[in-house]
Amino acid sequence: MATPSKVYFADFRTTLTENLQQKLWRLLDRAGMNQIDFDRKYAAIKLHFGEPGNLAFLRPNWAKTVADYVKAQGGKPFLTDCNTLYVGGRKNALDHIDSAYLNGFSPFSTGCHVIIADGLKGTDEVYVPVAGGEYVTEAKIGRAVMDADVFISLTHFKGHENTGFGGALKNIGMGCGSRAGKMEMHSAGKPSVHTPDCVGCGMCTRICAHSAITVADKKASIDHSKCVGCGRCMAMCPRDAILPASDESNLILNRKIAEYTKAVVDGRPCFHISLVCDVSPNCDCHAENDAAIVPNVGMFASFDPIALDQACADAVNAMPICPNTALTDQMAHGHCCEDAEHPDHFHLAHPDTNWQSALEHGEKLGLGTRNYELVRI
Repeated sequence: MATPSKVYFADFRTTLTENLQQKLWRLLDRAGMNQIDFDRKYAAIKLHFGEPGNLAFLRPNWAKTVADYVKAQGGKPFLTDCNTLYVGGRKNALDHIDSAYLNGFSPFSTGCHVIIADGLKGTDEVYVPVAGGEYVTEAKIGRAVMDADVFISLTHFKGHENTGFGGALKNIGMGCGSRAGKMEMHSAGKPSVHTPDCVGCGMCTRICAHSAITVADKKASIDHSKCVGCGRCMAMCPRDAILPASDESNLILNRKIAEYTKAVVDGRPCFHISLVCDVSPNCDCHAENDAAIVPNVGMFASFDPIALDQACADAVNAMPICPNTALTDQMAHGHCCEDAEHPDHFHLAHPDTNWQSALEHGEKLGLGTRNYELVRI
């Protein structure tokens, strides 16, 4: 068995002399984040700004603490995320920044700037080799993420309808993928045109480098024999009429996320923070959030993203189920934990998911180990 990685943990209790932001600072110190050379280095702080209408995302106060910590070490932090594949409030950089500001992530509240890593339309990407990748040879990562000298993930740990939970790997792998990268993870196929929404403007034909798109009778169509699945047409369409195929199995999706994470973290200093609070059953990409399925747990930090996700999952599964939540709904419909002594709240919430597959594949890739030692502060 691999030598256990250290995962540092602090609960959400405070004292009259230490608030939660100060406690997070102490956690970062104890976990060794100050060992990273930040001096005059650009530090990407990857987080989820929250879809407008969602209230479960991390408050910007947490991001400010991490940014201030980086600046105290001489670094130059910025908050970042990539544009979404789906149509919503974060599908391009302008809407994305508007959403971030709406949810409180401004330079005035966090002390650093917001940079959308894959550019205006989600096409500013870098092709990054995946060492040992079985499904992805070159990951399509937002350029600003790869331009950073140091990478920090700040994750809201919660449930997810496709991956079981959204932890560090999900925040890094899926979150840092450009729009084409997200399509590669979600899809084994190619995009298609939803013709009722298409007006035949031809913007998609002008961006396609492979002559795969034609317009006839004011409707576009895609020749999948020529299409390479780059996703640029989706970014260009002013009517959001071009849709990705979401036909990849959840098992393969999780493994691709692990491979994208590998591409992001290889070759530079990285550090990972997860806050297990407001544990909603679904992703913060939703324009709403359901009630938290378990009570708040605490804050975790580690150099090892695999160990971090395992520790957070174990902590959530050790908690009692909150009443009147998605989990109690599942139980009312006859679903239950297969192992009463070792409940899996995430599998109960989304029975078609298998969150372990991402960690198993990430461990195989050398991202880290599921064997961890929890150090409480």
